[in-house]
Amino acid sequence: MAKIVTLGEIMLRLSTPGQKRFVQSEKFDIVYGGGEANVAVSLAQFGHDAYFVTKLPKHEIGQAAIYELSKYQVHTDYIARGGDRIGIYFLETGASMRASKVIYDRAHSAIAEADQKDFDFDHIFKDTDWFHFSGITPAISKKAAELTKIAKRSPRA
Repeated sequence: MAKIVTLGEIMLRLSTPGQKRFVQSEKFDIVYGGGEANVAVSLAQFGHDAYFVTKLPKHEIGQAAIYELSKYQVHTDYIARGGDRIGIYFLETGASMRASKVIYDRAHSAIAEADQKDFDFDHIFKDTDWFHFSGITPAISKKAAELTKIAKRSPRA
């Protein structure tokens, strides 16, 4: 199967249980996800060698995100560690005619502050068949936009 590399941000989703509103809920359910991370999980489930490239804080929440990806056979070898924050978003699931609400808290996340020196793109893209990224990552910060540009210009990307 193909070696596929994805680049993006994995986020911590905190959602109200059921269809409770933010002001009604006393707790949140936790799920890790993000566009490119979800793509990597799907590709791994189809048997591809899916690698996820990101930067996560070097604390237990960052490690939990890595464990979550590993559960689905996503390769986490290229995840840089550092920074202080993981991106978070809050989800209030809609009910009937009430739409869902999402509140993002991703400013200054580890990947938003990541630098080219955090990644060895020549090594990452060695023998890569496909590189996947979306417009989400370059939109979160100027540094993330520059990082995405550098990655896609890598000779092997």
